[in-house]
Amino acid sequence: MDRYTRRGLFKALPSLLRTEDNKKIPNLIRPPYLKEDTDFKQCYSCNGYCVAACEENILFRDENNIPYIEFKHSGCTFCGKCMEACQYGVLSNPDKKRIEAVTTINTDKCLAWNKTMCFSCRDYCIDDAIKFKGLFNPEIISSKCTNCGFCVISCPVKAIEIRGLS
Repeated sequence: MDRYTRRGLFKALPSLLRTEDNKKIPNLIRPPYLKEDTDFKQCYSCNGYCVAACEENILFRDENNIPYIEFKHSGCTFCGKCMEACQYGVLSNPDKKRIEAVTTINTDKCLAWNKTMCFSCRDYCIDDAIKFKGLFNPEIISSKCTNCGFCVISCPVKAIEIRGLS
């Protein structure tokens, strides 16, 4: 019974969350244009042309060369350059102009939710997916949101978070 300690559980969690081929790594945000059941094994031997083609410089590769997005300086404009550069067909669905992720507002951090006038997220939202209830209380309309990330970089207090679904 001693080997099933709380500390042991938390040490084991990272390995439990990975699949055998590292196809799914929690919270990494994958690029748009993915097909259903995308096989990232093609990325293992790729030279990263999609990363080089990204005009917004938000695309990176993990330890297995699988592309992921970081919204630190910009958002995704869905220009399609990464898809055009992908030589293995991993990014090959031109109709998938949506990033599979969940965007949320941390109401404890958000200036507007804390009664300070701020419309930064709404002003930068290219999808018109952020609506305010009155002057305060912004909400993300998930049916309109493409998870492009522009609201993330525009928020002065980092109250908007995007988590990948994989």
